[in-house]
Amino acid sequence: MKELAPVRDAAVMRARQQPALRDVFLCHAWDDRRSAANELCELLEAKGVSVWFSEKDIAFGLPFMREIDKGLARSRTGLVLVTPSLLTRLKGGGVSDKELSELLARNLLLPVVHGTTYGELRDVSPLLASRNGFDTAEDSMAVVAAKIAELVALDDDLIAPSASGD
Repeated sequence: MKELAPVRDAAVMRARQQPALRDVFLCHAWDDRRSAANELCELLEAKGVSVWFSEKDIAFGLPFMREIDKGLARSRTGLVLVTPSLLTRLKGGGVSDKELSELLARNLLLPVVHGTTYGELRDVSPLLASRNGFDTAEDSMAVVAAKIAELVALDDDLIAPSASGD
């Protein structure tokens, strides 16, 4: 997981600046909210990862896009659950496309490819496909969640400013 060190470093920096942030923001296609996205969220939470997930974090009656904007601002890093549904949504624009644009603008993004391939992703989003991440064709969703939990687990010693004031 050495290739994912830049994401961890960026998450540590954000944690130092804003300690109340969620560990991850889960970007997903609307069609996946009750299946793969929910499964990943539950697996992550079972590992102690705090997840911003629209299905749980946006109450009825609240402005959807504004709540997503707040969720993005209040998360240390972003996961993009790349499924066939997400690829379809990205081609047409929409909420997932906006979330992805914000996450790509920062060095805080991990793709989780599920039910599709990096090659298919590259056809839709070369920038996202260029990021190191996880693939459920190689590891189960549970193993991917465990790896993400290990990656985003922030040790208090890492978050606390050093004595030299770094």
